[in-house]
Amino acid sequence: MENSKTVKESCVETVHLVHPGNLNAAGRIYGGTLMSWIDDVAVLVAKRHTGMSVTTASVDNLKFLRAARLKDIVVISGKATYVGNTSMEVKVETFVEHLDGSRELVNRAFLTLVGLDESGRPSPIPKLTLISDEDKEEWGRAQKRREIRMEQAKEGFHFY
Repeated sequence: MENSKTVKESCVETVHLVHPGNLNAAGRIYGGTLMSWIDDVAVLVAKRHTGMSVTTASVDNLKFLRAARLKDIVVISGKATYVGNTSMEVKVETFVEHLDGSRELVNRAFLTLVGLDESGRPSPIPKLTLISDEDKEEWGRAQKRREIRMEQAKEGFHFY
């Protein structure tokens, strides 16, 4: 296992075309379908970063800002924002991309994933090397979210 990786080394972007089977009765993409795509991206980021099996421990702050509809191009981007000893936070942003290449934010989510050894137990993962100012700012915001999660755990709201 490598000691450290940069944010850029584990970034992932997927592209989906919204089909009729992805739509609810109101003509918008099913939230569960989009959540599955988001989790897939987060897992891919975490696997790239850790080089091992991972599991999703929690999803924070998943808010739907706009709908994706039939024939929309949905772009989902993920990157590591924080790494602890065995877990990491991944920021995932979802956009609808227009034919001119412009994008509108659909949602943003923060997922916590845990690296697993061959026995399925939490295992140490590589550190995160912060290069750009943006990387460092994301790390600082991620630390604040981690502190909030730790406070919530003290109040009985646990992240496993």
